[in-house]
Amino acid sequence: MLATLVTAVINGLRGELVRVEIDVAPGLPVCHIVGLPDTALSEARERVRGAIRNSGFEYPMSRITVNLAPADRRKRGAAYDLAIAVGILVASGQIRRGGNGWALLGELSLSGTAEPITGVLPMAATLVRQGYRRVIVPAANEAEAKLVHDIEAIGVEGLDDAARLIAGPRGRRAALASRRTAVELSGPRPESRRTIKPSASFATSIEPVDLADIRGQQHARWALEIALAGGHNLLLVGPPGAGKTLLARAIPGLLPPLNDEEALEVTVIESVAGLLRDGGLRRARPFRAPHHTSSYAALVGGGPHLIPGEATLAHHGVLFLDELAEFDRPALDALRQPIEEGVLTIARATGRVRYPARFQLVAAMNPCRCGYHHDPDRKCRCPTGDPERYVRRVSGPLLDRIDMQIEMARVPPADLLGSGRPEDSASVARRIMAARDRALRRNGGRPNAHLAGSAVQSAASLTGTGKELIREMAADRHLTARSVHRLLRVARTVADLAGRADVADEDVLAAGVLREPGGVMDDRLAA
Repeated sequence: MLATLVTAVINGLRGELVRVEIDVAPGLPVCHIVGLPDTALSEARERVRGAIRNSGFEYPMSRITVNLAPADRRKRGAAYDLAIAVGILVASGQIRRGGNGWALLGELSLSGTAEPITGVLPMAATLVRQGYRRVIVPAANEAEAKLVHDIEAIGVEGLDDAARLIAGPRGRRAALASRRTAVELSGPRPESRRTIKPSASFATSIEPVDLADIRGQQHARWALEIALAGGHNLLLVGPPGAGKTLLARAIPGLLPPLNDEEALEVTVIESVAGLLRDGGLRRARPFRAPHHTSSYAALVGGGPHLIPGEATLAHHGVLFLDELAEFDRPALDALRQPIEEGVLTIARATGRVRYPARFQLVAAMNPCRCGYHHDPDRKCRCPTGDPERYVRRVSGPLLDRIDMQIEMARVPPADLLGSGRPEDSASVARRIMAARDRALRRNGGRPNAHLAGSAVQSAASLTGTGKELIREMAADRHLTARSVHRLLRVARTVADLAGRADVADEDVLAAGVLREPGGVMDDRLAA
């Protein structure tokens, strides 16, 4: 007997429909899964066998063939377990399928418990687009599936619950009998995993710092406010203990919340990555801080199964790279394209995916290996020429894409022990929000950092004196066309923070000060 059910698979960040065809026929007891399954999917036969038996049903001693169509696309993961198990029950005649058009998503344990899976949100959205309005998911994924409009999502605790829904009223008697048998045979059902295990990293466990707890570094605080108001890339350079990382940890408390469209995009990414813990829309902007030992695939994405990397996880948020010069240079250079275009295209022999990666880059680094190059109080212990080689680990094209480069000196003890309390994050966040709103209204929903060349000049509304200042800066510093546009964008943000409709000369000069590399990066450019 043949049974056909519907499930879905993740390809990049999109869901794709998959038909699960089950044929139970006379022959030697064997189960074959065809349709390019991976190892996890090939092992589904053992999970499904145990789940069926421990849920009170009979595993058919027949020849079982499971076909996953379309057969020319590789299938990965354990999200097909529930559809395969229910299909075997229907094909073997143990439950009668009602005409209710359910799709099924979920992994099964040997006890028959429905375990949570990743990527339910984009898979449910795909089912709706394909005309399927009812989906059965593990109970832990129910809230996530219900984020999709026009879909009836039912969370189930196990295989027997799914069987009752599929059978409908006509098959309810057999399903209820199977449930009683299951309880008698296996006892109480073990508790299902209610949350998907989050990534154990600094990126997900960071505790925001209030700016009121950070003493000194007024220039760096000002630069950070401008960077967050306009979405500009920022590099902080300074000796150990200057407060670079501490200042970056204040960023989550300064970022405005995501709008509805951004929240949906970020939630889909977290769903695919297995980071969605409560099933609701993500409203806080991502702040990702990978360690400098992170691999190319971890930073950019890819790997054996083409999963999103930190650049994609930071979409619509901030990617903070501490110890910038310690990162693998090919991985850093791979960020040049998404910084400009906001997308990452990863092509491998097993497939090709396109990930969104519209992030704001904030980076920090020491001026040399020992950290004290150009320090007025401590002598640099690095060999001659080593500081220049160290900063050259960050390529020129990547530095050209960083709008603001700030040098931070160590804070004097008198400032650390001062009695005055600095401005808190709440006050700065309000100014950032007001400046961003002003820019979004003027730019048609885009922050200043994402303006194209002609749009930058139009938004800047420079006076004749301002244009002459730009020309002088470009000639004196040998700025590229990209650098000129980025300088204009920063000047526009400085004006927005000041509440000015036009960009004044002082805004251009301020952008030039923020763009101008200090002594350490002068060595980098002169080398």
